[in-house]
Amino acid sequence: MTIRDRERGVVILLVALVMLFIVAALAALAIDLVTFYTARSEAQLAADSIALAGARVLANSSMTSDPTDNNLRKRSEDLASNIALQEALQNQVGGRFLNPGAGEVVVSFDNSQSDAGNPRVVVQVSRADLPTFFARIWGRTQIAVGASAIAEAYNPSFQGIASGAAPIAPSCVKPWLLPNLDPYGGNIFDSGTGAILDTKMVGKTPSGSNCKNGLCVACPSGNCQAGITVANPWQYYPGSQTDFPAPAPSETPPLCNSAGFSAYQLSIAGCVQHPIVCGQNSNLTLDPTVTGSDTDTAAAVTCLTHAQNDQADTIVTLPQHPFRFVVGNDDPVVNARGHDVMVSSSLVTVPVLDATTTFNTPAKVIGFVQVFLNPDGKGAASGAPAMIVNLAGCGTAMTGQPILGNGASPVAVRLISR
Repeated sequence: MTIRDRERGVVILLVALVMLFIVAALAALAIDLVTFYTARSEAQLAADSIALAGARVLANSSMTSDPTDNNLRKRSEDLASNIALQEALQNQVGGRFLNPGAGEVVVSFDNSQSDAGNPRVVVQVSRADLPTFFARIWGRTQIAVGASAIAEAYNPSFQGIASGAAPIAPSCVKPWLLPNLDPYGGNIFDSGTGAILDTKMVGKTPSGSNCKNGLCVACPSGNCQAGITVANPWQYYPGSQTDFPAPAPSETPPLCNSAGFSAYQLSIAGCVQHPIVCGQNSNLTLDPTVTGSDTDTAAAVTCLTHAQNDQADTIVTLPQHPFRFVVGNDDPVVNARGHDVMVSSSLVTVPVLDATTTFNTPAKVIGFVQVFLNPDGKGAASGAPAMIVNLAGCGTAMTGQPILGNGASPVAVRLISR
């Protein structure tokens, strides 16, 4: 064997060693990159969930119904921040839970937008000590990951007729068609723009004309088959089963004795998943074949709110605004009884139609009133005692793509930036 042949063998060996080193380095880089991008995705998911949790608090706080109340805004933001940070503790990034106390989660509020009725929660998530594995051979033992998100509690009442303004379309809406009449005089919403005309309705339990106990049926003697034309404040008309189809048995509350309920009662006790669109292209129709009596309504409300023994959820009101909801002792979830919750089965949304003197349908939906049923925790023998929690109007002028609501709240929650 010549010296040249021996040199060829050495070159092949050197090439093999170099290739082995390169392959190992690429494998190490690939593993660390996968770790980084996985942690980055986890950080983004965490930021999204934290921002949405805070925005849901603002949506249920009623601050979007009266954005001029700075004290309410401050209390609502404090509560939203606390709930958002609690949500942060449930999220992992890079194999461990986030630590808000170490500055890994920062929650703030964007008050710069001109529309104060649509508050925004801004969240920054970061982790600076994500460990590396193979990158340590280059002296890099840790890398940083981060993400941000902005969530908005969207109430179209303050959008006016802005170009492209989006209406809302909540689900689980109850089949009570309310005329656009403020129980304290005037109208609830501007029928064109959806603007709230009386923000001070929030926190009150009004009784309309001839109503002794909150919301009550407008039909003569509780019989809608006799014909209905007159519109009175806080008196509702039963909606048609076309608009409010009876939900499936699986969509009625657990342990709720709904046996023998009519389709109208089932649409109260359960959740009608079909969204009700607010605005220009929406019409609802009353159903003259539905009795809709106060007694029938009260039975369905008692079922919905778990007030069988007059121990339903209660609401803590002003001056402890924003609202707090306390689970009652009739709730089927035993461990929840007596605890504060952000959402209660007693919270419902009711549509407001473009009707002020006469109630001829079909009529357009121009807004929604969110109310807390049986606010003192007791059932009702007739009607539906209801405290106003939120107002959301969109009038007949908005033409944008409807934004789906969030269960019982007409104030939609959405991510607007990531």
